[in-house]
Amino acid sequence: MPAASPRFAAIGLVVLLSACGGGGGSGDNSGVPPPAAFFDPVTYSSGPSSALASANELGATSKHTLAIDGTTYAYTATAGHLTASNPATGAAEASFFYVAYTLDGANPGTRPVTFFYNGGPGSATAWLHLGSFGPKRLVTGNPSTANPAPFPLVDNAQSLLDTSDLVFVDAVGTGFSEAIAPNTNSTFWGVDADAAVFRDFVLRYVAANQRQASPKFLFGESYGTTRSAVLANALEIAGIDVAGVVLQSSILNYNTNCGVVVAFNCEGYLPSYAATGAWYGLDSPNPAPADVPAFLAGVRTFAATGYAPAVETNHATGVPAPGGVLDTLVADTGLARSNWFAQLNMHPGPFNVLLIPGTVLGFYDTRVSAPAGSPLAAGGDPSSTFYNGGFASALPTYLAALGYTTPSTYVLLSNAISFWIYRHGGLPL
Repeated sequence: MPAASPRFAAIGLVVLLSACGGGGGSGDNSGVPPPAAFFDPVTYSSGPSSALASANELGATSKHTLAIDGTTYAYTATAGHLTASNPATGAAEASFFYVAYTLDGANPGTRPVTFFYNGGPGSATAWLHLGSFGPKRLVTGNPSTANPAPFPLVDNAQSLLDTSDLVFVDAVGTGFSEAIAPNTNSTFWGVDADAAVFRDFVLRYVAANQRQASPKFLFGESYGTTRSAVLANALEIAGIDVAGVVLQSSILNYNTNCGVVVAFNCEGYLPSYAATGAWYGLDSPNPAPADVPAFLAGVRTFAATGYAPAVETNHATGVPAPGGVLDTLVADTGLARSNWFAQLNMHPGPFNVLLIPGTVLGFYDTRVSAPAGSPLAAGGDPSSTFYNGGFASALPTYLAALGYTTPSTYVLLSNAISFWIYRHGGLPL
């Protein structure tokens, strides 16, 4: 399903031993009942060897409204946990934290339901939730870093609430999701194990909320796109029809990404380098790229027909790129000729520190930058450092407004990537 296809909407309605999630509201909620609040006393851990002794399916529900394109939608938000269990044995595997939004008065048999998850591996789903498609979003002010945390939380007119119920679910070892003994978090830190336990969460959500007849969509970002490919297959085998899959920032084969595999051709990154140079006004095509999409279309053609072959020749023989190729690289990106000559197969890490001397560019968003040596640049990615603090501080407050509170710290990013087992389909990565 293409990213521009029909918009989606809300999910949830969970009580004891039923589905749970959470949601956010909108403007004037006068007359709307207060949340059915829930204090969760459990202390959750993201450590690889951590596990819960047992888990309950408890959560908070609350009522909200949101205006999208002149229409006001009333919805229920649910925040809490569901237990994924092995479909063959019935044994509990993991307690998943999720926030769900369901449109009030809609027919659950015909209304779509979309499951959202970010990537990492090891990332919670805060970014798609409060940064993209939930009923509320945080205003970061990007690419400026002048907006201090906490970021303002506002109604999200770009939410997919008008076309689908929404379930934002955190991977095991992120957010407040944790394995249940005898499993540990790391039990599920691998391509196949991760997809299998997500399958079991979806099965539980569908059963707990009587959504068997609903069209079901998957929405994954970054590693979440890899998860989606395996998860869609697992769900189909389990008897759950998948109506569509949305891939955002897709990476379906880590072996083809030069940001991961050093020896791989960086052709795919060149258009991003050119867009970055254009953003900072450093590229020098003639004429200047007033029409950026057309400019980047030309860069893609050059990347495939000029740059990629030169990189392959350089790898095989050590012969430098022809002068014309180097000239075009400088003109399209603004990166100095000496840098291209020294490292023709330019990886994103070096590019982000070489493009503007003394400045570090963001990895997730190259428009965000910081002086080298500054606190914002210390972690190597100013964009991630800037956003993380704002999201981390906003989430507990937002969840409390939905009626869900806990003494635990919401884990935006665990160290799962350090333990991840990438083997799948006979490939080691």
